[in-house]
Amino acid sequence: MGTAGRRAEAADSAAARGVRAGRAAWEASDRDIPAARGERHRHGGRAGAAYEGGPEQRPVYKPLWIEEPARRRRMPDPVREAAVRAVLIIALTLIQAVVAFLCTLAGSWLAFPMVISGVASTVVATWAALDVWVTRQVWKQRNGVVSTPSSTARALRRERRRARRDARAAERAQERIRRQGGAGRLSHP
Repeated sequence: MGTAGRRAEAADSAAARGVRAGRAAWEASDRDIPAARGERHRHGGRAGAAYEGGPEQRPVYKPLWIEEPARRRRMPDPVREAAVRAVLIIALTLIQAVVAFLCTLAGSWLAFPMVISGVASTVVATWAALDVWVTRQVWKQRNGVVSTPSSTARALRRERRRARRDARAAERAQERIRRQGGAGRLSHP
């Protein structure tokens, strides 16, 4: 490692120490705990290590959220599209039902057409909900299901493979016997 590499490494470690100090001061100020060593607060008072180290040191802010790994796998694209479509249709149907109810209470002429269209949109919303289920089943059939070691399907496939392997081995043995010309002979003279 050359001199330039050592200088860069020293600068990186100094920056890391500054970041750690800034984070500690920020956490201390976040909990209303007075910070150590006369560090500056962002409003000009003494409480955080944000600007003591010079222009290369920046204040450290706590992230707004912390990403966590997903608990479940993401839905396949066609299924997700069908689900979004169903949610939008169902939401519009509910809005339409509320408007029909309010028009009925108000005695408006619009009440009858809204009730009729509400019945029609209820049928469409039911179809949309069933579409999600059908799309999910079709996707599973086309793309397969993740099989676990205890799965019945996997055990059946394993048995079928073993039976085919044994049948091929027996066939090869029969072919070998026929090639050697020993058809029907049990032992060689």
